Amino acid sequence: MVHKQTSLINGSFEQAISALDRGFSYGDGVFRTMRVHNGLPVNWPFHYQKLVADCAVIGIVCPSAELLMSDFQKLFEQELFLEDSHQVAKIIITRGEGERGYAPPVITVPTRVLIKSNLPHYSTAHSQQGVQLHVCDTKLAAQPKLAGIKHLNRLENVIARMEWRDEAIFDGLMMNQANQVIECTMSNIFVRLGNQLITPDLSQCGVAGITRQRILGLGLVLGLTISIQEISFEQLLDADEVIVCNSLYGAFQVTKVADKIWVKQGLADKIRNIVIHD
Repeated sequence: MVHKQTSLINGSFEQAISALDRGFSYGDGVFRTMRVHNGLPVNWPFHYQKLVADCAVIGIVCPSAELLMSDFQKLFEQELFLEDSHQVAKIIITRGEGERGYAPPVITVPTRVLIKSNLPHYSTAHSQQGVQLHVCDTKLAAQPKLAGIKHLNRLENVIARMEWRDEAIFDGLMMNQANQVIECTMSNIFVRLGNQLITPDLSQCGVAGITRQRILGLGLVLGLTISIQEISFEQLLDADEVIVCNSLYGAFQVTKVADKIWVKQGLADKIRNIVIHD
């Protein structure tokens, strides 16, 4: 039987989210977004490992990989038989239901949600000509206990994304209160200074994405020294190349930020071919 539904809740097409679910009430949960090729999640071991780690930070027992894969097989049943199918999956894990109040119940049953959607259209101009970033006025607040994880409280990103409507802008550059570069609203970021490829320190805020993680391990392949450091806005503008990345589009070169323009080069293309097609 072919299902046309686009979401599963706890493995069911019929179940709904309870009004008492703590993910709904408090953003008490985590999520991951990933490409799906022919019905199977791309780079699944990386995504599941990060899902488990993020759940552990806030004290949620992550559902097993086997259980989540059974959800994939059910929701993406049709795509398993297509020749070259590309979709997006979003997994949401919440603490589950609880009574009113911040204190979580001693025992909870996590809620798991799997959502299927179309892969966004990325113009060939993004890869051929590079992308433009808006410099966001919205600053990221420091919270070391939540730094790096993809929790459900994403209001900073929402407010930042409301700052522009220009379709020529691909993403928004976000900084912390000290004007250190952290990330973009939907992407991680790298800067190349000579033979060094640097990504911001996310120990105080920001989301540590899977593609960022993979790029950090590509030093030998790329012939670059890759490190995690603080990056000022001025350092970003002085960079030889700026790269943005996430799990859906891989990597694009930034060719414009504010009044700074970079000539299109080849590093982002090389990275994208590895993280998307490898």
